[in-house]
Amino acid sequence: MGFIAFLKTQFVVHLLIGFVFVVSGLIINFIQLCTLVLWPINKQFYRRVNCRLAYSLWSQLVMLLEWWSGTECTLFSDEATVNTFGKEHVIIILNHNFEIDFLCGWTMTERFGVLGSSKVLAKRELLYVPLIGWTWYFLEIVFCKRKWEEDRDTVIEGLKRLADYPEYMWFLLYCEGTRFTETKHRISMEVAESKGLPKLKYHLLPRTKGFTTAVQCLRGTVSAVYDVTLNFRGNKNPSLLGILYGKKYEADMCVRRFPLEDIPQDEKEAANWLHKLYQEKDALQEMYNQEGIFPGQQFKPPRRPWTLLNFIFWATILLSPLFTFGFGVFASGSPLLILAFLGLVGAASFGVRRLIGVTEIEKGSSYGNQEFKKKE
Repeated sequence: MGFIAFLKTQFVVHLLIGFVFVVSGLIINFIQLCTLVLWPINKQFYRRVNCRLAYSLWSQLVMLLEWWSGTECTLFSDEATVNTFGKEHVIIILNHNFEIDFLCGWTMTERFGVLGSSKVLAKRELLYVPLIGWTWYFLEIVFCKRKWEEDRDTVIEGLKRLADYPEYMWFLLYCEGTRFTETKHRISMEVAESKGLPKLKYHLLPRTKGFTTAVQCLRGTVSAVYDVTLNFRGNKNPSLLGILYGKKYEADMCVRRFPLEDIPQDEKEAANWLHKLYQEKDALQEMYNQEGIFPGQQFKPPRRPWTLLNFIFWATILLSPLFTFGFGVFASGSPLLILAFLGLVGAASFGVRRLIGVTEIEKGSSYGNQEFKKKE
């Protein structure tokens, strides 16, 4: 094991990375709060500023994937589709099977220049997660309780508000509503059988309300739907902790572009279109599991240096005073100060671990275990 590889496994190094992310995130959130005064003066300028502030935070996570772990992402698509990336508003449909599926999506948005302006239909619980939810609030992310009767007006209002967004955005939808687990899959397929829908092997039954509403509200704004099917070589099941330890993964993403005009305007027909899409995604996953490859031409968009430079910038600003402070505490010889400092380190470690826990499948929500039994 080389020295760099050794450093990547050390808890102290992880703690320093977490310190940079958390403190820079709090600084960014404070700046975002200050930018609220811009909204009534120039809404579009407010949005552009917040896209760049969000980029400065999210790109630190992308840096971990691209530069720290060296994870490689390969696209399987066609040249005409790849040439549209970063040049239009789109809706993204991504399977929700892995802890870092969002991070693989983010690395693609970064490479095509839309990381800061990327959007998602997110569960409302995330709004209260420090850094993540707070940053999303200033980005006008659409939050939902995943109860359509309560969400309808909020979701429609949030989507329509994005109609004049000044930067190209990729709006992510996890149509399955929750991460794949065997228990959720079993219940989901019971619902599929009761509704006379074809069963899926690698996905949960898609929730159609969010998709059909997004398509209806964003017509005239988005140009297409990108269907993204993600898997990892070697049957790996990567985690954010694995990334933090420097483990390298190889992600493959099959991307298909569907012009929005090809999607039916009628809600029921659009829902049927989505169900058919998931049957095709299931077939793609079956092909990948058997042959280890998706159909289509392979593309490897090069990683850009900005994520690494952004992290170096924040680390330089924040770690220097931290080291100076820590040295001063231990040099003082005061047991009280030293205990207080160690307590602060312990609290920081706990906080970072809690943030990582948000991505872990086994700590995911119970949504889907019972909700699939109810009528959509």
